[in-house]
Amino acid sequence: MTGPHPAPPEVVEYTPGHLMDVHRPVGADGPAPVVLLWHGRGPDERDVLRPLAREAAGLGLLVLVPDWRSDQEDGGRARLLASFEYARREAPALGGDPARFVLAGWSLGGREAVALATHPDTPEEVRPTAAVGIASAYGRPAVTTGDTPLAHLAERPSPVPVRLVHGTLDDLVPASATRELYSALVQQGSPAHFLELESDHAGVVLTEYDPALGRCRPAEAEHAVRAGRATARVLAEAAAAGPNDRLTPAARSSSAS
Repeated sequence: MTGPHPAPPEVVEYTPGHLMDVHRPVGADGPAPVVLLWHGRGPDERDVLRPLAREAAGLGLLVLVPDWRSDQEDGGRARLLASFEYARREAPALGGDPARFVLAGWSLGGREAVALATHPDTPEEVRPTAAVGIASAYGRPAVTTGDTPLAHLAERPSPVPVRLVHGTLDDLVPASATRELYSALVQQGSPAHFLELESDHAGVVLTEYDPALGRCRPAEAEHAVRAGRATARVLAEAAAAGPNDRLTPAARSSSAS
């Protein structure tokens, strides 16, 4: 990232006792596009996504990253939906533009983000303007919707543009999982774009897994820095598009820069 660096995130309660990082945009002139970014399976790991969120804030985005837990009895559904409702409701007060609202997620969070953003039962008045799935698999039911995003997107076009990112070196969630969803989107003529990056599961969010810590930490490896910055640009592209913008179907690229 070049230019001014974002300030450290503010921390708010999006529901009593549960926290969300608010990464303020750099260089925003007026209300900024909003990205609600969900972490993966690890419990309350909003800190893992701070490198990516900070990079995206440096591109002029208001990035909101909540804690949630997939190990709860409901699979984390209540917290995910509460963070979504908070972000929609509070975006203007936080300096965001709810007319440019991207729902994004990494790993398990990516399946939930794509599922909720594209589900036919999501009310139009709260539907995000775009979805971004990062290093995710989409062939199992999402807790937010109760059904499988791959299934409903194979049956009907997506109501919003969908951008997908996956690392070709991912040995935790194979890139074929995203290719399968992308193929379904293309077959339905959905507005979609798929970026493959030469990195692994952690690298695409500007982190690397540290066995000693048992969790991800900010990336130092060159491939992860490159890939994470590319993912931040995908978030910015999704957020910059207007609600009526439609990607050309079958857009796909591969990048290591």
